[in-house]
Amino acid sequence: MSESTKRVRLTPAQRRESILTAATEVFAETGYQRTKVSVIAARVGVSEPVVFQNFGTKAALYQAVLDRAVSHVCTTLTEAVAAGQSVTDLLTGFLEPGHMARFHSRGSLGFLFADAFALSGEPELQEAVRAAHQRFADTFAELVRAGQREGTLRTDLDPHAAAWWLLSLLHARTFRAAFMPEQPGLEGQLVAMTLDTLTGH
Repeated sequence: MSESTKRVRLTPAQRRESILTAATEVFAETGYQRTKVSVIAARVGVSEPVVFQNFGTKAALYQAVLDRAVSHVCTTLTEAVAAGQSVTDLLTGFLEPGHMARFHSRGSLGFLFADAFALSGEPELQEAVRAAHQRFADTFAELVRAGQREGTLRTDLDPHAAAWWLLSLLHARTFRAAFMPEQPGLEGQLVAMTLDTLTGH
């Protein structure tokens, strides 16, 4: 058998990781309800039973994907501040309308998070969705506290209230994209108003 035709046997951890990676891509493209596990399996190059052997159910796989995606985004934000980026610069870049448009586009993590928000009534996913949003809120609250310590954000703000305000601003983008006239210009104004309120400028 030639080197090119030999199959590489993955370890259980590598197999699980490959399934998670493919599932993240597919769920971010089509959402939980429309995604078929067979499509995820085909993208990995395994049979559908292999996916279920690793994660049990479609809902459990989605929970694992959501948890990893949330951890990735939250860690990226907190590490940027730990590395020396100011909180105002971080929020300005993150909330910038062009970045938000890319972040929420189909196939992105933002689309996955918006899809998760719509699943808050699903019994199998309700707790996972709640935990994901709490993790985001806790991260934003910590960013606000960091901004207060560095002197770039108002010290009279309640970090938790500010965090949920930012989270609400992100989730309402789907609504604004569907109904708000002149969205690009108004999105910029909303971001400016938000930053002005946070900084007190």
